[in-house]
Amino acid sequence: MKTVDRIRAEIVKLYRTDPNIHIDVSMNRPRVRISNQEARIKSVYPHIFNIETQGKCYSVQYTEILTKNVRIVELEEHNV
Repeated sequence: MKTVDRIRAEIVKLYRTDPNIHIDVSMNRPRVRISNQEARIKSVYPHIFNIETQGKCYSVQYTEILTKNVRIVELEEHNV
């Protein structure tokens, strides 16, 4: 099973190597719907990371990837 630490490590790796990602987001706060959009990881912190897409910045918790509210195509390709 995926752990938050493993997800965080993969996000940090993407941030350092190629911060451009493709993301699917479905969040209820505020209502954000992003489908297979290019995004850029702007910064990485212990509990969240920031992305920029469509000219807007969003903070994403690593647990949102674990609960599948946020899907990053590059992570799925590497079977995280």
